[in-house]
Amino acid sequence: MVVEARTTQVSDDKTAASVWQAVVLSIFPEMFPGSLGHSLAGQALERGIWSLQTVDIRDHSSDKHRSVDDTPFGGGAGMVMRPDVVDRAIDAARQTGTSGMPLIYLTPRGRPLDQQRVRTLAEGQGAIILCGRFEGVDQRVLEAHNVEEISLGDFVLSGGEIAAQALLDACVRLLPDVIGSEASLEEESFETGLLEYPHYTRPRDWQDRPVPEVLLSGHHANITAWRQQQAITITRERRPDLWHRYAEIENEILP
Repeated sequence: MVVEARTTQVSDDKTAASVWQAVVLSIFPEMFPGSLGHSLAGQALERGIWSLQTVDIRDHSSDKHRSVDDTPFGGGAGMVMRPDVVDRAIDAARQTGTSGMPLIYLTPRGRPLDQQRVRTLAEGQGAIILCGRFEGVDQRVLEAHNVEEISLGDFVLSGGEIAAQALLDACVRLLPDVIGSEASLEEESFETGLLEYPHYTRPRDWQDRPVPEVLLSGHHANITAWRQQQAITITRERRPDLWHRYAEIENEILP
């Protein structure tokens, strides 16, 4: 079977066109939904808020061994995913009602993923995600399909499947009706350009570490000011790149 559906029946109050769609191309489709089948993402999947389909890239191989890779031209270690096989898998994904959706290849050499790109994806129809393996995918098929290359960070994984789950989780949690409190999304890291302030809950005193008194004051203006200052301090210390960008936007003068 070319495409394996991982969704439930769409509820009567939703049309297929309104459901955020995710199509994942992988040689390990059994890795999905994985973590996406649990917690908020899993509940939203069952409720039909979003849909998940997988395309097994090996189904589009042309030999009895279901080969998807070959040795690289120019020599070097490892193998490269063949353009003809990946091309057929992409065409199969495009036949599932995903016209106009961005095609994303998760790779360390891609543009770093940020919350702005996640939000843009969540506001669209969905995404097709190509999970690479081995040394990567033949450059020609990426160019032929105008693939968007995205990186989760300056590190290397064994394949794109875990990265795909991370990207999809980030998108799904922004969809309407997935998270109960919309306000909780507004104060998260990156939403305002800063990292999020620290959180505290019961017990009030734990291992000789008390909760900051301002959080117990009931004075909402003071609490808001304290949280803003904490966010600024943490961002300046841990992510000076974000702080400089934030300061420029806010027209603040850096010391």
